[in-house]
Formats: sequence, C-alpha cells, structure tokens
Amino acid sequence: MAREYHVSVNGTDANPGTAAKPLRTISQAARMAQPGDLVIVHTGTYREKVAPARGGLSDEKRIVYQAAEGEQVHIKGSEVIKGWKRVKGTVWQVTLPNGFFGDSNPYRDELHGDWFSPQGRVHHTGEVFLNGRSLFEVPTLEAVLDPKPLPRALDPQRSLFVWYCEADAKQTRIYANFQEHDPNKELVEITVRDSCFYPARPGVDYITVCGFELSQAATQWAPPTAEQIGLIGTHWSKGWVIENNIVHDSKCVGISLGKDRATGQNVWSNNPRKDGATHYNEVIFRALRAGWSKKKIGSHVVRNNVIYNCEQAGVVGSLGAVFSRIENNHIYDIWTKRQFAGAEIAGIKIHAAIDVVIRQNHIHNTGRGIWLDWMAQGTRVTRNLLYDNTTDDLFVEVNHGPFLVDNNMFLSPNSLRCWSQGGAWGHNLFNGRIEAFEEIDRCTPYHVPHSTWVAAVRSIHGGENRFYNNIFTRGYPELRTRRTGHGRRVRWLGYGLEAFNQTTYVVLASGNVYLKGAEPYMKEKGCRIHADFDPQVRIEQQEDRVVFLWRVNREVLDVATQLISTQLLGKTLFSNQGFENPDGSPLVIDRDFFGTPRDRNRPTPGPFEKIKAGRIPIAAWKGGR
Repeated sequence: MAREYHVSVNGTDANPGTAAKPLRTISQAARMAQPGDLVIVHTGTYREKVAPARGGLSDEKRIVYQAAEGEQVHIKGSEVIKGWKRVKGTVWQVTLPNGFFGDSNPYRDELHGDWFSPQGRVHHTGEVFLNGRSLFEVPTLEAVLDPKPLPRALDPQRSLFVWYCEADAKQTRIYANFQEHDPNKELVEITVRDSCFYPARPGVDYITVCGFELSQAATQWAPPTAEQIGLIGTHWSKGWVIENNIVHDSKCVGISLGKDRATGQNVWSNNPRKDGATHYNEVIFRALRAGWSKKKIGSHVVRNNVIYNCEQAGVVGSLGAVFSRIENNHIYDIWTKRQFAGAEIAGIKIHAAIDVVIRQNHIHNTGRGIWLDWMAQGTRVTRNLLYDNTTDDLFVEVNHGPFLVDNNMFLSPNSLRCWSQGGAWGHNLFNGRIEAFEEIDRCTPYHVPHSTWVAAVRSIHGGENRFYNNIFTRGYPELRTRRTGHGRRVRWLGYGLEAFNQTTYVVLASGNVYLKGAEPYMKEKGCRIHADFDPQVRIEQQEDRVVFLWRVNREVLDVATQLISTQLLGKTLFSNQGFENPDGSPLVIDRDFFGTPRDRNRPTPGPFEKIKAGRIPIAAWKGGR
C-alpha cells in the first residue's frame, strides 16, 4: 500500500514520517520512499542534496516529491557563512576546513570540459552570494582589492562585487569584496553541493518533483560528451515530471535531462587528436549499445517552471531528453555574468531532440534562446515567445529533420540560425535576421522514425527546408545583411529568406509576407511584399504579463495561404520521414499562438489568426509555485 511521508524543519529523521511525527530531511524520506509513495515537504529551507535511492515503476506508480500546498519550500546547495574578518576596506576573508565541504570542494574543483571556453583564466564551481545575489569570481587577490567592471557582463557595475579563493590540502580561504555591506550582518552563502536534486546513479525512473524552489548549486560545465549534472537532473533515466518549480542560481545548468558518465566523459578534451564530431558520434553509438531507447530513456515532462540565473543553460539534455515535453516554462537571465563562454549556452539546449515537443515557453535575456543541435527529428517547436536574446532566438544545427517550427514569435535581432535540412517553418513571426549555412565537414546521424536507432550519417548541404505562411520583417535596420566565409563554407545573413538563395537544395516557400525590406527566396511564388510598410514590432514587459505591440491590417497580410499539414510538407530528403506527430499520426497546424482555431481554407499568415493591431496582451508565464 502506498505511503505518505512528511518532512518538516521541526522534525527528526528518527521519526516515522507521519504528519504528526515528520522527518527532518528530504534525503531521509528519499531513502524510505517506495514506488507509489508521496513525499510532502513543509515550509522551510532545506540545505541538502537529495539523491533518490530509487524511482517509481510506471507513470501510475511513481514516487512524488512535492511542496505542501500553499507552503514555501526551498532546497539549497549552499550554506550560510559567518565569521568573516576584514582584510582591508570593503574586502573580507573567511577560512574553512576542507572537511566542511564533504566529498568535493567547489573551491578546488575547476570548471572544465569539452567545448568550454575559460576566457584565459581559471573558474571554480563554487559561488559566493550576498543577500541572494551571486558575486563575480576573479583570478587574483589583487582583483578583489581593486575590482574593475567587466564590460561584457550585462550588469558591469554588479561585477564590482567579487570573490577569490585559495585552497590547500587542509583549508580553503575565500576573499570577497562586499562593497558597502558587512557580511556578518547580512546574508552571505556559499555553494557547497554540486546539485540540489540528482540521483547518484542512472536508471532512477518515474519521479515527480513539484512546487519547490531550488537554488545555489556548484554545478560543473555540462557538454554533450559528458555526464550532465544540473541543479536538478534526471541522470539518464525515464519518465520524470519536473513541474511548478523555481530553479535559479546554478553555476552552469538549471535542469538537466542529460546523459550519464559511462557513455563518455569529456572525450574530446581527453583525446584532442580526433575532432569533436567524431567523438560525439562514438558517444551516440556507445549509448545505443548500452540501451539508449524509448523503453529506457527520456519521456520526461518539464513544465510550468521559472528558471533563471544559470550561466550555461536553463534546460540541457544530450541524448537523455528524447521523447520529452518542455512546455510553459519561463526562462530568462541565462549567461548574464559572461565570465566564461562555450558552445553549450542557451535557454534550452538539446542534443537528439527526437520526438521532443518544445511548446509555449517564454525565453528572453539569454545568449541563445533555443538550440537544437544534432538529431532533431520528429521535433516540434511551437507557440514560444523569444526576445532580447543576444546571440539568436533559434539555432538548428546539423539536423536532417523532420522538425517543425510553428506559431512562434522570434523577435530578437537574430531570429534564426539554420545549419540544417529537413525543417518546416509555418505561421511564425521573424523580426530579426536569418542565417543559412552548409555544414559539409560534419557527418551527423538521422534515425529510424520515432526511434533512437541510427539509420545513417550524412553531412549538411543546406536548403531542403519549407517556409509557409510566415511574416518576415526587417526589425533591426541598423544590422546589415552580410556574407562571410569563402568557397563552400559561406554564411549568408539577411532578412527574410534571401539567405537561402545560395543553398545546394531548393527551399519550398509560399504564403509568406515580407515587410520593411525583408526579401523573399529567389524562387518563391505566391508571397506578398510590402517593402515600405513598418509593422513597428515591439515588446513591453509589465509586472504581471508581456504585451506585444505591432501595426498591421488585413490588407498587409492579404496573401493566398493553405492549411499546413503532413500532406503539404511531404517527406525529408535523407531521413525520408514525413512531418507527423510523435505517435506517427498525421498533423495539421489548425490553431494559432493562442490556441485559436485557424481558418481551414485560408489561414492568416503569422502567429495570430485574428488580425488585430495595437496592444496584444500575452498571458504571463507564471510557473513555479
């Protein structure tokens, strides 16, 4: 019979875990819980790493961890530090025995891994917080005594709050410049655990984590060729539900749906004689031999979460996110300190988004919004709002498709970076530039439909994409179109579909509208061009919602369109798969950004079926508790 365990800061782990006699730690409840059990955690801050000993057996018999209804529960990977001694002026120092940190010391552990760019200096996994806000690590004590603003940080003045560490075999010294603040009178915390909720081994399946605030973990850099540890993570398992949480202040990753260590651990860094793509292909086949399949891995749900202040990614998943849904999350302030860089930074970064649905997410103020890298097949990106992302809103990298991108609003200066074939874009609004590139030097897999099984590998020659019923506008006229590179390695960057004019394979396009100088594909027929019409697209962020503003009318959007369906989109060239739902059934784009039914005879181009100019309130992505 299923049991209910209660956890309270006033309990003790010697108790049986009843409502009257609760446990003290979530970790003790995790040791006791069996499939079908419910763990209810009551108000308070829990400074621990929860490593579930076991998972559930199925969707119907899972282990559920949830905050008690209406109560505020915070799991932290940090500890409060007192006893700071003034060194000079606004600089303070504390010395801690290394035993304080347990098995791993974040102030000795350095960030490292494949595709990590340290910017010429050492970074540690640890972090120092003053009143809930992280300080900036600097490489020398001199830089603590005389801090300088970091120009590339999004808040350079905040970068004057700095820290530095020294550690030997016995103790760790941390120096911090708290400016005008006295650390012994205010809340100072340092991260001491590498995660807040993460199993110690793979295969801990069918767990639900609901209603918590989780923060301040010393997470390691998480490339696709290594174990990906997040502030909360599934550790190469199946069937998790992570919902209604607030996840923030991870050194690297917020939520991880990634792979394990056994299939490869920073293999490129350990053997740089082979290129990274070859190493990753080897990781993929190693994973297949180890049982990577729909039966064992993926099928997670990540929904209704608020994720922010992570310096690598809000959600990451290499191989382990297959067959999952990522929906209705608010992801923002990713990679804002910008002390390090690397090829894995995004609001959502997924490798092998096989039959993954990314829906109704609100993503802004990140480096890159959504990044689908390798093996996006059967993927759907729909009804997402992206803006104020400094690199681009959507990057589809070396995929063969099919993947479908519909009813999205891409409003940043760079809307789309397309290094893939086999994609379909319908009813989107592109306000920024679009880049097309043929990646002929990397061979990447495509799969048997709705499966992880690899059918073959192939390079990307560009084109072979479909664009129906979209709106393109030159929203940032100060940013020029351009051509970079030479020979076959040329990147074309423009507004509208002009970037695809030089790709090897033909692009299919019709029913699109081009405004304010955006250019159509050279072979496109059946489009509408209003070169002098400025829709004046912009976003206003209010306290409780986002408001979209534009200036359009029915005449501007008057173009012959058709309902987008599996039949219209056809099959991809190499994977030879149709655009269909994850269960293999035919699909049709018969609803708009808001879920309003589309006109089945002549749907309106762009994300909104009902044409309305002026202010359009967009329901807030509240998420969390």
